[in-house]
Amino acid sequence: MTLTEMRYIVALARDRHFGKAAESCHVSQPTLSVALKKVEGQLGAALFERAASDVRITALGERIVAQARRVLEEAVRLEEIASAAGDPMTGPLRVGVIYTIAPYLLPKLVPALYQYAPAMPLFLKEDFTANLIPALKAGELDVIVIALPFAEPGLVAQAVYDEPFRVVVPANHSWADRPDVKADELDGQNLLLLGQGNCFRDQVLESCPRLAAPDALAHSLEGGSLETIRYMVASGAGLAVMPSTAADPLIDNEPMVKVLPFSGKQPSRTVGLVWRVTFPRPQAIDAVRAALLSCRLPGATARQ
Repeated sequence: MTLTEMRYIVALARDRHFGKAAESCHVSQPTLSVALKKVEGQLGAALFERAASDVRITALGERIVAQARRVLEEAVRLEEIASAAGDPMTGPLRVGVIYTIAPYLLPKLVPALYQYAPAMPLFLKEDFTANLIPALKAGELDVIVIALPFAEPGLVAQAVYDEPFRVVVPANHSWADRPDVKADELDGQNLLLLGQGNCFRDQVLESCPRLAAPDALAHSLEGGSLETIRYMVASGAGLAVMPSTAADPLIDNEPMVKVLPFSGKQPSRTVGLVWRVTFPRPQAIDAVRAALLSCRLPGATARQ
């Protein structure tokens, strides 16, 4: 079994979908399917059960995938040992960023990092935290930008900045002229939230404990992204909680909404970098952190 075939198998076990697994491996679905059939033929047993709408891993498949992950992690270490001999600030850096950070950070990060490392192009991937972590561990990414706290053996997490949350309401909302909003006032409102599985949704619910009460979200609606939610708020569909990096620019650029701070202690999130302990280019990580700190993101407070 080749390393490439192992990557296909691990991706399919993670995504449980041939199309998504093929996309993440940058190959066509037939290519991935043929490779899997070849491996299963060599082993003389099925690794996955195929159904019309589902892909399930067999007991043997679980064992094979676990071993394949270990082999791939060791292969990444070999590559990192070899690459350590070169200039750490030269060559691509593979960076993953979660969806609720990427659109607001990358326009500032890319030119800022270019000032520190002009010979280090970025290969960028937007995804959920739950998908970025295994990609990082497998060596598909070098460093990721996610919301902290996060702790897992073999990975290093470093806080970079904190950003408070804001309440965004339609311009004609009864709260529009208020100086601030209490967290417990969101209970019962037409609150617009990101879908299940998005960590920012969980952070909003954690920062406003009364939203965890039964029926507190009876009037809530879901949007696919913060930008989609922004336009829903502007249309009058409801109100939303957004991080300052997404909300504060709306103060001057979006007349159809009002951005309000929380009263008292500000709900917030900490954003940081996560990378493998064995990553041989710490200077590149330092450059990314320095570039992040120089970005002056709206409302954010740097962690020195």
